[in-house]
Amino acid sequence: MKSTVLKYMITVIGSLIIAISFNVFLLPHGVLSSGISGLALLFHILFNIDTGLLNILLNLPLLILGYMKLQKSMMWNTIFCVIMVSVFLSIVPVIQVSDNPLLDVVFGGVILGIGIGIILKFSGTTGGMDIIAILISQRSNVPIGLILTLLNGIIVLSSGYFFDWGIALLTLLSIYISGKTIDTIYTSHIKLTVNIVTTQGEAIKAALIDNIYRGMTIMDAHGGYSNEPRQIIMMVLTRYELKDVIQICKAIDGDSFIHVYETTEVHGNFAHNHP
Repeated sequence: MKSTVLKYMITVIGSLIIAISFNVFLLPHGVLSSGISGLALLFHILFNIDTGLLNILLNLPLLILGYMKLQKSMMWNTIFCVIMVSVFLSIVPVIQVSDNPLLDVVFGGVILGIGIGIILKFSGTTGGMDIIAILISQRSNVPIGLILTLLNGIIVLSSGYFFDWGIALLTLLSIYISGKTIDTIYTSHIKLTVNIVTTQGEAIKAALIDNIYRGMTIMDAHGGYSNEPRQIIMMVLTRYELKDVIQICKAIDGDSFIHVYETTEVHGNFAHNHP
């Protein structure tokens, strides 16, 4: 219960930080950010529609898709995050704190990266393009970071087309700085291999299939000291999924042994095949 409350508190704080970076540092200079929120800022500048409302409307179809395809717990966190960001975008006033756009972009990018980074680390995703990137990455060996970079290129080109290329370069700089800050706090594209040693292999396998949507390999084994039968479940995951896997295993078998290590490459069907 305490961990759930803490998770939602961190989401609220992170969402407020994101809204401040938009409305205080980026939006006053017409600079956009990454993701769906960047598109919401673009449409706000072009059509003067409330940014918070746009953020919800643009995220809605992606949230529905993510709820159908990704872990339910992560998507509930994401839905809550999108709502919080949208609320704060509507209530935080647009205030220009500096006449130097370059200075504001640097600080805005860092603050934005901090807000997104702590949400990714402790809660889930911030919605939007994160969902698209996770779904693509699950079915390929392409890093989430590269996918997000390509998707955000559309925002940079839109910024240059509708405004001027100086603004587009500032937008690119804000995306780069926020991305580097996110990587410092939470590197989301790294894949992990998990070995689970348990006496409840069938129960854990069924729960993982229902909640994680990954292939797995199950091997029979026995304890080196006790000589009791065990099962070893091997899976390849993204960092987004690790916390849920650990919770599932410990809920079913509190004595399960879980070994986690980073995986450099994955060849084959990452979404469904056995590693």
